[in-house]
Amino acid sequence: MSVRVGILGATGAVGQRLVELLAPHPSFEIASVTASESSAGATYRDAAKWRTGSPIPDAVANVEVVPTEPSAVPDDVSLLFSALPSDVGARVEPAFCEAGYVVSSNASNERMADDVPLVIPELNADHLALLDVQRAERGWDGALVKNPNCSTITFVPTLAPLSEYGLERVHVATLQAVSGAGYDGVSSMEIVDNALPHIGGEAEKLETESRKLLGSFDGSAIDHHDVTVSASVNRIPTLDGHLENVWVETDDDVTPEAAAEAMAAYPGIDLHTAPDPFIEVLSEPDRPQPRLDRNRGDGMAVSVGGLESSATGGLQYNCLAHNTIRGAAGASVLNGELLVDRGYV
Repeated sequence: MSVRVGILGATGAVGQRLVELLAPHPSFEIASVTASESSAGATYRDAAKWRTGSPIPDAVANVEVVPTEPSAVPDDVSLLFSALPSDVGARVEPAFCEAGYVVSSNASNERMADDVPLVIPELNADHLALLDVQRAERGWDGALVKNPNCSTITFVPTLAPLSEYGLERVHVATLQAVSGAGYDGVSSMEIVDNALPHIGGEAEKLETESRKLLGSFDGSAIDHHDVTVSASVNRIPTLDGHLENVWVETDDDVTPEAAAEAMAAYPGIDLHTAPDPFIEVLSEPDRPQPRLDRNRGDGMAVSVGGLESSATGGLQYNCLAHNTIRGAAGASVLNGELLVDRGYV
């Protein structure tokens, strides 16, 4: 039996990716799409200005777009996927949770809230139990779950297999695709023949979200990991796929060979959208590359290459993930599958 779902902010770039992933999903049925008041009343085809590489799904094309408010979404919708801008999400997501909806959100608001689970299912599915605390504290019948920033979700999975060696310090430098800024986010005059060595608020997200994701749940709260993470962020003229350079220092020595083995063996999770393998380790020193490797695992895998010892005695390597699939829409869908699997929907 399919779970009836809705998409909040369905007409934007991440919303369109959600439609693309959910329309053929064997367990989810898109029953509602919401957008701003200016789009409400139009068909999804007319409101969305469809820009993904695949045709707009027939099952959604003629669905009427409704306002992003609880009263506009059918009562029999059990799960909502949020692709809202963070300022809008901060205002309306709690209202949906109060109304009894379970929300799997890509928006950045409340990712670091003490009672909101920030989840990558392969890493910290047990953090989902924080929802019991959330419901008790906020009095919600619904619930709110977040997936991380698109750059955080690229490098943190590569750290989890190294945690047995004692994570001490991490530096990450990102080379982020323009799609991460949205369709109108970066003008061609800014980015063509150029690179932008600053993305507002991005470095802080990598530095804080990573420690929450790698932390442990004690039954009432998340104890954040004590690893020190520093980040530098850059926008480059690739369309999709965030490439990141990572330097890791551990308490115990780890060779590139041992690191590669640990990453390749790191287990995935048995959910429909989850890739197998989760982390793909490439032997070539010049990989991964956005154009060649972003679609591995249907855009849900994390790729690693260039593993070698660093001059400081630790490790250095490159990693890559598709920023609008694994880093955004696909991550929300996977969290939705986990919510159903664990009985929260």
